[in-house]
Amino acid sequence: MPALTELEVAVEAPPAAARLLVVDDEAAIRDSLAMLFRLEGFEVDIACDVQQGWERFQGAVYDLVLLDVALPGGEGDIGPDPQGGLGLLRRLRSASDIPVIMISAYATVELAVQAMRSGAQTFLQKPWNNEKLLADVRAAMAAARVSRENEQLKRALKQRSSFENIIGKSEAMLRVFDWVSQVAPSRSTVLLQGESGTGKELIAKALHSHSPRAEHPFVPVNSGSMTADLLESTLFGHVRGAFTGAIAPKKGLFEAADRGTIFLDEIGNMSLETQAKILRVLQDRRFMRLGAVEEVQVDVRIIAATNVNLQVHVAEGKFREDLYYRLNVLSLTLPPLRERREDIPLLADHFLAKYAAENGLAARKLAPETLRCLLDYQWPGHVRELENVMERAVVLSTAPLIGPELLPEPLAGGRVGRAWREGAAAALAERAPQSLFTVVDEFERRLIVDMLEQTHGRQTEAAERFQIPVSTLNQKIKRFGIDVKKLGAGKIEP
Repeated sequence: MPALTELEVAVEAPPAAARLLVVDDEAAIRDSLAMLFRLEGFEVDIACDVQQGWERFQGAVYDLVLLDVALPGGEGDIGPDPQGGLGLLRRLRSASDIPVIMISAYATVELAVQAMRSGAQTFLQKPWNNEKLLADVRAAMAAARVSRENEQLKRALKQRSSFENIIGKSEAMLRVFDWVSQVAPSRSTVLLQGESGTGKELIAKALHSHSPRAEHPFVPVNSGSMTADLLESTLFGHVRGAFTGAIAPKKGLFEAADRGTIFLDEIGNMSLETQAKILRVLQDRRFMRLGAVEEVQVDVRIIAATNVNLQVHVAEGKFREDLYYRLNVLSLTLPPLRERREDIPLLADHFLAKYAAENGLAARKLAPETLRCLLDYQWPGHVRELENVMERAVVLSTAPLIGPELLPEPLAGGRVGRAWREGAAAALAERAPQSLFTVVDEFERRLIVDMLEQTHGRQTEAAERFQIPVSTLNQKIKRFGIDVKKLGAGKIEP
């Protein structure tokens, strides 16, 4: 029996107390249809004309509308409708994607075409066949349900793609994702806090891409990398002659970000004078270019970020208290990498794939000892430091497997890194007179023996740690003549 399509599965599913609206000017027709569908488990509301049908539709949520073509218009908010049911059909379809089945005692090809072009799901002639009508209703609702689910899936995929550079599965990061999804659609100012390298700019971009401003500019500004005068000119622009060297007028980044988002990174390092001007923009959405006498009005959402404790800066007189409370409308503190270690393997794989592709190399994988080094490290530079370490490892690698010897000294300087390097040095020292291939084979044999000793001869576990198929490991064991059985009695001699 062939597999059912998605739509066929949906049609086979029970209606689950679906709600129908029947609009017909003949009481006998309305009652007959209502009885038919109620016996099938549907909830049914009825209306006798265009006006009543429109009012019913606005007052409840329906899964489908059965609509007669020849309807009196009725009086009320929408007034007489000379087009009868077709006019109501167009109004329903403009307000919703609800499926509508048209019914008429005077069916013609022209009328059916007109109804379908106006948005009807199908067109039936009176008197109808009960079984066919029920089948058409179920099919129409199923098609609508599949369409809605597809749209939901598209929205979910779009949302996911906007987080594509923010990697994490930890509880801390899942809370960040939920927070971004909830806060992004608002117009409110956001303050992002956290240590340098935790990804504040990525979160700011995600907030922007999820917001109604997504089609307009996202403008990042590193507030801590410029002098006060240069920062003010960069943010607000200047007129000609505002200062020495201002030979032409220039728009600032606030104007460039109009209708979009401006990201003020390291705002805690701003001078008090610049802070006062930022406060004015937050309050009135107005500012003056340097040297100008006229104000410029902008519609900009401000997202600020800092790696310092602004409350401490306020207490020390380094940051304006009124600006702090203006910025701290919606605040998020990003977790440091050391507090979400379960995300390190995901991040490492992401960066390995990224830099392997950029350098035209085959995919790279971490050796188990390398991953252990990463997990044991405290990561003072957070995600940014991890990315740099992975880029370095990819560039220096000559094989798909990334060993600890490719890590910087602070990471590979521990017990595992030393053991790896000492093993490599011993192999090279002992086999120096021989060919490079012999040295490499001997070094690989030492690694496999060491791993099998750690796993007590369990080849499946050893293969998982090496991130290679068990069959590949088994072939290497046979090639190197390693006696796995001896592990039960003691270590294998190298």
